[in-house]
Amino acid sequence: MNSVRDLNSDTVLQFGPYALHLRQRLILDGDRPLRMGGRALDILQVLVQRAGAVVSKDELIALVWPTSVVEEINLRVHIAALRRALGDGQNGQRYIVNIPQRGYSFIAPVLRVPACTVSSIETVHKPQHNLPARLTPVTGRDSVVGSLVRQLPVWRQMTLVGPGGIGKTTVALRVAELLLQHYRDGVWLVDLAVIDDPAQVLDHLLRTLEQDAGTSLDALAHWHALLVLDNCEHLHERCRDLIEELLAFAPRLSILATSREPLHAAGETVLRLPALAVPPLSALHSVTETMGYSAVQLFVSRARARQQGFSLRVQDLNAVREICRRLDGLPLAIELAATQIDALALMGLQAQLDNCFQLLTQGRRTAVPRHQTLKAALDWSYERLDTLEQTVLQRLSVFKMAFTLDAAIGVLSCAALSPARLADVLESLVRKSLLSLDPASGVTRYRFLNTTRRYALEKLARSGGVWALEMRYARYISRARWTSDGQLTLQLVE
Repeated sequence: MNSVRDLNSDTVLQFGPYALHLRQRLILDGDRPLRMGGRALDILQVLVQRAGAVVSKDELIALVWPTSVVEEINLRVHIAALRRALGDGQNGQRYIVNIPQRGYSFIAPVLRVPACTVSSIETVHKPQHNLPARLTPVTGRDSVVGSLVRQLPVWRQMTLVGPGGIGKTTVALRVAELLLQHYRDGVWLVDLAVIDDPAQVLDHLLRTLEQDAGTSLDALAHWHALLVLDNCEHLHERCRDLIEELLAFAPRLSILATSREPLHAAGETVLRLPALAVPPLSALHSVTETMGYSAVQLFVSRARARQQGFSLRVQDLNAVREICRRLDGLPLAIELAATQIDALALMGLQAQLDNCFQLLTQGRRTAVPRHQTLKAALDWSYERLDTLEQTVLQRLSVFKMAFTLDAAIGVLSCAALSPARLADVLESLVRKSLLSLDPASGVTRYRFLNTTRRYALEKLARSGGVWALEMRYARYISRARWTSDGQLTLQLVE
């Protein structure tokens, strides 16, 4: 919890038409709650508490982001959002002013009122969400967001599934923002990545919903709310059971879960989140046509944020396409690559893609750890595999192209790994979004994302097993390549 939240919580601060209820972390415009992100509310709380004084930018950042390294631009974005929410400057009323070279000051008169004198207001109104403020637009997801917004109130439980870095949390939060007005009791983000013990899931949920200790699910029976259960994969069995209990106890709850594998809850609707669209070679005739693809849109928008004056030129189209293709259209990977544009330029960035994990290590310092770098996102998945799954994933990385089950058996099977057991592990890796199925010409093939394969290959190299596996791979290819009638028996497709 931020240290800001411990400030004088028994007071209501009134200014202009607004009342800031510290205990509830709620700001009312008259009797109407204002929608405001958690960080913006933290900043407002500090400034109003110190009305008339100048609070330096460094101090504000230290109070609001006590455990993170945050750039000043993040503070400016939240200050601008605060000013818009309060109508700062409209009708001649000013609230927050910038004092050059010093910081910010809240200049409106503030009245401190004991909470007990406005208890009736507190009883009626409660926070409507705990969603973080969104600092950048969501790119290339209009279709899936629209589908979820339409279907969630009807289907009640949907799970967004996909590999790390595909943008599941981003999409879920955007859906939650758009549905905020639909649910009487609001929308609530429950981040399960912060716990590892299945026994803690219920308590963590109730704490997030600000329910008293010892509360049971019965307290939610009449809630009309949307719960976003984020990062369920490492607790999927407990999450499945909890979701089924919640939907049975609370008929007006809706649940949007994110996971790297389906939860298999009763009534679950699974939506696999695709990668962003990468343009084909045929689309590289004009900047306008290439900019019609979402992967390019994201790269360009993030590059412009990093390098003032960046613009996409015709001579850049092939390089940008190759960057987006090699990064599998993964939003996280594309965003991280774009942050290097000022240091490497396009050609240097393209040349460095073979070292993608070294390249994509300067991530978003304000993000949670698993979203800060591409390697961190893959570590999150890899570390939750059992030992056999980790071993198989490493060894499969010798396949440079899509491969069949027979090919995997021919290269990997041994006395300790029977064909049947290997088939089971492959199915598990598909469920966990570390491999994908590529059915073509009636033959099912397995395919790595480029980024996942390079990650697994790096792990294999560290184990010292690359040479032996590559020799087995080469021997299998040489034996299996041609039949007596000249047909290729092992189909490897790029």
